[in-house]
Parts: sequence; C-alpha cells; structure tokens
Amino acid sequence: MAGNSMQKTARDMVLSLALIVLAAGVVWLFIPHTDGEPEIKRVDYRVDLLTARRAASYPVAAPEGLPETWKPTSVRYRGAEDEAWHLGFRTPEGEYAAVEQSAGKRRNFIEDKTQRAEETGATQRIDGKTWTRYEGEQYDALVLEDTPGSTTVVTGTASFAEMAKLAEALRTE
Repeated sequence: MAGNSMQKTARDMVLSLALIVLAAGVVWLFIPHTDGEPEIKRVDYRVDLLTARRAASYPVAAPEGLPETWKPTSVRYRGAEDEAWHLGFRTPEGEYAAVEQSAGKRRNFIEDKTQRAEETGATQRIDGKTWTRYEGEQYDALVLEDTPGSTTVVTGTASFAEMAKLAEALRTE
C-alpha cells in the first residue's frame, strides 16, 4: 500500500509541475516583448534654436544638411547657466553625439561635457577650423576653443568620423 501512495505523490508532483510550466508559458505569450532597441523619439529643436540664438551672447551653432538618419533626441538652452546650449543626436551608427556650447569658463565646461576626457594634443581641420581631440573612458570629443566668447564641444560615444561630420554641418546663422 505504501508503494501505491508514493507513486501517486510522484505523479501529482509531475502533474503540478507541468501545470505550472504551462501557466508560465501562457503568461509569457501574452506579455509584450520588445525586439531590439527601444524607439527613441525625434525632437523638433527649431523653436529652442531660435530662442537660444536670440538670447545668447555668442553665435549658437546647430547642424544644417545632416541626413535624416541623424535623429535629434534632446535639446535645451539655459541662459542662467553660463548660456549653455545642448543639442543631442542619435547617429546613423546608433551612437550618441551632442553639440555643446557655453559662454562659461572653458576648462570647467570642457571637463564637464567631455566626461573628463583628456586632451590628446591631436588636432583636426574641419570646415576651415581647428578642432582639438579629446579621448575619455565614456566620451570622446572635438573641441573648438578659438570662438570669441564661447566654447563649442562635439562630444559623445560616436566615432571621431561621425563627430567630424556633425562638426562640419554646424552653422551659426
């Protein structure tokens, strides 16, 4: 008699386990799954750009003519905070690149916006201007320091080639 109850207990455990697996499978089927990366919304930065250009004491830069594969994702202008302009993009390669400008102290601004990247000493001519390369653990950057009254930084996780493309598209008009 004891053997029969052992078989019944084992059979009940197997049936219970099968029922739990079946229930978990049904729940999994009805929960939405995202394939790939989440959708990042494109922002329209035209109004913010016009506002910044009217308010800033320096010529505010924004790209013109970038392909649609460059997706603007963030924008802000903070006049009270050293007239800081920010315009962030998702690049065609899926990386992050941003244009940062400020009338504040150059060293502090560069250190902050490049995530403490170090100056490499290498320079790059882009659209007739000399940009200095910075390399860091989190961000790399191209820095334009010879603009009167402001500092311009193109920074992010993007490659130097993509950052150069963004820097080349910058216009202040």
